[in-house]
Amino acid sequence: MTSESFVLKLSCPNRPGIVAAVSTLLFEAGCNILDAQQFDDVETGRFFMRVIFNAVDADPTPAELRERFRPVGERFGMDWTIRARGERRRVMLLVSKFDHCLVDLLYRQRNGELNMEVAAVVANHPRETYAHIDLDGAPFHHLPVTRQTKMEQEAQLWELVKGTGTEVVVLARYMQVLSDGLAAKLTGRCINIHHSFLPGFKGAKPYHQAHERGVKLIGATAHYVTSDLDEGPIIDQDVERISHRDTPEDLVRKGRDIERRVLARALADHLDDRVILNGRKTVVFTG
Repeated sequence: MTSESFVLKLSCPNRPGIVAAVSTLLFEAGCNILDAQQFDDVETGRFFMRVIFNAVDADPTPAELRERFRPVGERFGMDWTIRARGERRRVMLLVSKFDHCLVDLLYRQRNGELNMEVAAVVANHPRETYAHIDLDGAPFHHLPVTRQTKMEQEAQLWELVKGTGTEVVVLARYMQVLSDGLAAKLTGRCINIHHSFLPGFKGAKPYHQAHERGVKLIGATAHYVTSDLDEGPIIDQDVERISHRDTPEDLVRKGRDIERRVLARALADHLDDRVILNGRKTVVFTG
């Protein structure tokens, strides 16, 4: 039995025979199922499945497995992918002045927690702003942007995405709103993080606004980017209790910590093919 494992991720209209067809195909391809999760959304009538498997005798490539699976995918009208789990995805990190999420993701990548290769770090501030950060050889690109140059800057950004072979874009507290056009190009592969006060406390200093209102919970939400600002399909969320003793600075500090861990979990789930889009929602297979 080979040591390399693969992950199959799929969604399709629900009907009898899907699981049987998938398991039969993998058996006939000489593969062994290591883990399988599935979900039937009775509201939408769609079926979702994630399967981890490896080969018993042969040593197939992902391309060969995809070719064998293609007839099953077509028969059931599936949206599906097959990928080697050991494959390192190329991720672009976008950042503005707040660098806590960038530093955290770089650290988790270095210690092996995130199975990714940093294709580029892109910022709308110059490199000197991040002089204290060890980018560990990741290419840095300064793409300044103003309201007047936004479309030109996004054209440069898109060329960079294509030129670096970027598969996933992460807005690691990148304080710029992507245009509808760029958001559409990055559908399902661009992840953002924001505080979970929205739409309650919009604009500048949301934690200060929340403190003035005496909130008892703060949190963060990681989601896919869409043309609807901060309303894309949610991948992960977390919260922390707040008391009357907490200052605005305490809220900011605790909020940064929540943002870091929520964004890291969301990216890890995406990289491990645990997330499947389901309209305006997601199915996230955990465990």
